[in-house]
Amino acid sequence: MEAPLAERIRPQQLSEYISQLHLVGPNGSLTQQIAKGLIPSLILWGPPGTGKTTLAQIMAQESKRPFFQLSAIHSGVKDIREVIEKAKSSAGLFTAKNPILFIDEIHRFSKSQQDSLLGAVEKGWITLIGATTENPSFEVIPALLSRCQVYVLNPFTKEDLEALLHRAIATDANLRNKNIILKETEALMRLSGGDGRKLLNIFELVINATDGETIEITNEKVMALVQKNTVLYDKTGEQHYDIVSAFIKSIRGSDPNGAVYWLARMIEGGEDVKFIARRMLILSSEDIGNANPTALIMANNTFQAVTTIGYPESRILLSQCAIYLATSAKSNASYMAIGKAQQMVKQTGDLPVPIHLRNAPTKLMKELGYGDEYKYSHDFPNNFAEQEFLPTEISATKFFEPGENAREKELRQFLKNRWKDRYDY
Repeated sequence: MEAPLAERIRPQQLSEYISQLHLVGPNGSLTQQIAKGLIPSLILWGPPGTGKTTLAQIMAQESKRPFFQLSAIHSGVKDIREVIEKAKSSAGLFTAKNPILFIDEIHRFSKSQQDSLLGAVEKGWITLIGATTENPSFEVIPALLSRCQVYVLNPFTKEDLEALLHRAIATDANLRNKNIILKETEALMRLSGGDGRKLLNIFELVINATDGETIEITNEKVMALVQKNTVLYDKTGEQHYDIVSAFIKSIRGSDPNGAVYWLARMIEGGEDVKFIARRMLILSSEDIGNANPTALIMANNTFQAVTTIGYPESRILLSQCAIYLATSAKSNASYMAIGKAQQMVKQTGDLPVPIHLRNAPTKLMKELGYGDEYKYSHDFPNNFAEQEFLPTEISATKFFEPGENAREKELRQFLKNRWKDRYDY
């Protein structure tokens, strides 16, 4: 059986690798390490089809190390131990450098499976390279994460994806004898959702379904031949991101009906309960915040609960939380405030802390006046004393603007009573 196009044109060396210049370009963070063969254990984090597996294979090849591969979907603790033993025994046969163990979709490993890797990584029997589409901070155990560097792969740009197509046409034995004209590529891009592997698979499907030596690729032709791809819920493709986007926007828009519909679409598609709960946890702060602080507690409790329970019962908890968040008062004031503050930091740099706000742990610092003139709030009426809490250069800058909801209207009045006209509340 012939390998798919994505596999046939997979790059074999770094010079053929497309995109991710921040990692493997001339000044990339991994370029020198690969050249010297000094590769640390690492996690490659990025969207599907952005070259994580390919990069791992190239790193092994260019550093001349034995390469072992496991998929988290099909491997248990027993498989991990077996491959570690193989890696240990091969280390002295081929090279002085320790072998690379590549684990695809490492986020799908349980805690015990990840634990079984710790000893081998710590003792240097293997160099671990894990690939994940999920945030490693959530999905990889802290003990393993602390032993690995995390490198982020960026989504492919339109130019990257078009370069993939042109390389396929130029280098693949099956395609280079055909006269392929890329008249339009928008449909290919949209259906692939930025996934290079999916793009090449769709492209090959269109080519194989078209007779003749001259094949003109148009949006209409692609959509006609690949229409079914748009109705499937693909946990790793465009639909995954479109549906969770619709889910979040329904909650933000205070529509519990839209929220539970898109929630049902994700549940029926087999979406990870933690992924759904995590998105609601983020939303509870970003879109509700202090308009209803209980929303964050509710979302956090839901996340903890579904992590313990799993399917099918988790659907009830997720539904309850989604409806609660959708019907809650909304505010993005906290989200906007930190955004403004970060922008100010970028513009003004590291402004000095005012003397009266500085810590004075030593005698010298006390003699230099650190902490002098600081007013301890609890020594004053209403536990408040007006003083400067910002660097002099940005004095009286307002970052937090309360929203137009009952709770934050109270906050606005509270701040106005305290600060009078200083921040114009």
